[in-house]
Amino acid sequence: MLRGEAFEYMVAQKLPQEPLAKLAAATDQVFADENRWQAALQGWGITEERHVRIATEGALLGSVLEHGVHPQLAIVSDDAGQFNILCHALCWIHAERVLAKLVGFNDAQREALEQVRTAVWELYRDLKNYKAAPTPEARRAIEKRFDDLCATPTCYTSLNQALKRMHRNKGELLLVLERPDLPLHNNLSEGDIREYVKRRKISGGTRSDDGRRGRDTFASLKKTCRKLGISFWSYLNDRVRSDNLIPALPALIAARAQAP
Repeated sequence: MLRGEAFEYMVAQKLPQEPLAKLAAATDQVFADENRWQAALQGWGITEERHVRIATEGALLGSVLEHGVHPQLAIVSDDAGQFNILCHALCWIHAERVLAKLVGFNDAQREALEQVRTAVWELYRDLKNYKAAPTPEARRAIEKRFDDLCATPTCYTSLNQALKRMHRNKGELLLVLERPDLPLHNNLSEGDIREYVKRRKISGGTRSDDGRRGRDTFASLKKTCRKLGISFWSYLNDRVRSDNLIPALPALIAARAQAP
């Protein structure tokens, strides 16, 4: 089912007005499977690959929300546009990498860059402390320091542009002030896909879509078992033998989330 959040996503992804209007007329329709969805897109004349992708991603977003995912679910990303959905926060590690890539061409520029990077990491440290003990006073102080830092003029034009960009992203970088439960970076998520990336570099990828799905499915199962403290080998044996002594992973995840 298509919802308001789905249309916001499609607009943000710059889906043209014509297909948007056709989709808007179908807000109350429910599509039971992919074949019916693809048939509907064909009927509406939405056939361009990019338009089909954006419309499908929007519909999937609407579906997960309709099935109970909260609209304020937080997504922490490295600023890749496809992750700018729901309640979006930015990774501080990736934000600082923009500064780390700059190279000063003289002593004054190098000194300015070092001072700004030091101030960013000090702010990051204080955000970690805020997460542990949030107070209105600390929130106001951090917001002011962030504004002052981003407004600091330096002798290095590229650094000034990077600070302006950080300020444009203030709401997403400082979302943790409203939601202290949020992580400040997404390195854990990146770590989950690192094994897949290494295998892809070594083997050059899979030979078929079925192979890709099999690889991704088993990699996800293994990572999930590891995070839940379950032996992946024991889990596979349990399922192959139909012992079913190990509970379903979604049930274990839900129980872990509800644990104090």
